[in-house]
Amino acid sequence: MKKEFVVIGLGRFGGSIVRSLTEQGMEVMAIDQDEDKVNEFSTIASHAVVADSTDESVLKSLGIRNFDHVIVAIGDDIQSSILTTLMLKEIGVKNITVKAQNDYHEKVLRKIGANQVVHPERDMGRRIAHNIVSNNVLDYLELSDEHSIVEIVANELLAGNTLIDLDIRAKYGINIVAIKREKDIIVSPQADEQIRVGDILIVIGADTDINRFEKKVFSL
Repeated sequence: MKKEFVVIGLGRFGGSIVRSLTEQGMEVMAIDQDEDKVNEFSTIASHAVVADSTDESVLKSLGIRNFDHVIVAIGDDIQSSILTTLMLKEIGVKNITVKAQNDYHEKVLRKIGANQVVHPERDMGRRIAHNIVSNNVLDYLELSDEHSIVEIVANELLAGNTLIDLDIRAKYGINIVAIKREKDIIVSPQADEQIRVGDILIVIGADTDINRFEKKVFSL
């Protein structure tokens, strides 16, 4: 069953979300005050509308409350971002994700009812920095201020060992929740699963524990 989304703000971040959701077969309404941007997405989104998202009557006329999820991707105009989020909450939108410019912006958004707040520039910067520091880290996804999911490439030191041999959970307090092996993905691998060179280990845990594991294994 297709989900229906609204993306408000068609800058680089919002535009990228519209394209990605559309590629996944979702119904997407794209909204911006800039007519040129709306025209750009008129052939990509299911609907593209020129509208002022801070006007409650406009949002109601578009039937926004009937959509499954609204993403507020407004760029530098923090006031419009906050007012839009407030309007969405007041008309009864259940799921609201908002792009924040900084931590203070996030605090306000959470107080007025945003379900999820994202910092795309900050988070991408952290991912890139993490990847640069370690050649063995393919990807890094922050779950909270202290916990992450990391994709780590298994080297010769890990290869040939089973998960029970390594006893990573007891030694480091982290969990290998899946293993990518060529085209296959082993979810919740068994304790006797033997690691091979080139396996991608999907690890979840506290950042301090993940860093400790990386330094111990890849500095030997």
